[in-house]
Amino acid sequence: MSKTILGLQLPSDPRWVNLAEAKLEDILTDHAYCEQKAASTCISLIQMYPERKRLVREVAPIVTEEWGHFRLVLKELDKRGLELGEQRKDEYVRNLMAHRKQGGSKTDRLIDRLLISALIEARSCERFRLLSLHLKDAGLQEFYHNFMVSEAGHYRLFLDLAKEYGDDAYVDERWQHYLDFEAEMIATLEVRGDRMH
Repeated sequence: MSKTILGLQLPSDPRWVNLAEAKLEDILTDHAYCEQKAASTCISLIQMYPERKRLVREVAPIVTEEWGHFRLVLKELDKRGLELGEQRKDEYVRNLMAHRKQGGSKTDRLIDRLLISALIEARSCERFRLLSLHLKDAGLQEFYHNFMVSEAGHYRLFLDLAKEYGDDAYVDERWQHYLDFEAEMIATLEVRGDRMH
């Protein structure tokens, strides 16, 4: 199976960029809500694991950053005379969350949450890279290049935190499990231009 960036096992279907470009209002809307949900996820991690001092200190700034990203996408919509549409169900994230390990310790559940967050950031980074390389609009290419760099940093942080709170062998095994599951899911999900994932 071919490798792609950040350890992902399967690259996105190349048709996705063209579909996204044809539905710019929809993809920007979905992107905006993805940033909003990322901020909410970070808040939730802090609320659930306040005793994890490094997590609290390093995830707190991401809340501000992701909310800033939400505002940047709103600004881009406004600049183009486009509207923020309604939030849609994120089948990609929902499937990942449904695949979490049931039971286990509080630490096991934290590790799974961190790994899922890392995986979402990795796929987002890959999609942003595709947009930065292949959109015809030079302004949007730069817009998405900046998002790509940011998501790569978040991916690395979530993986590092998982390694800090769990045994390396266990974290590696769970990470590979999620990578394999995600590749199978990407291969079967409908390729849609109105979704970031």
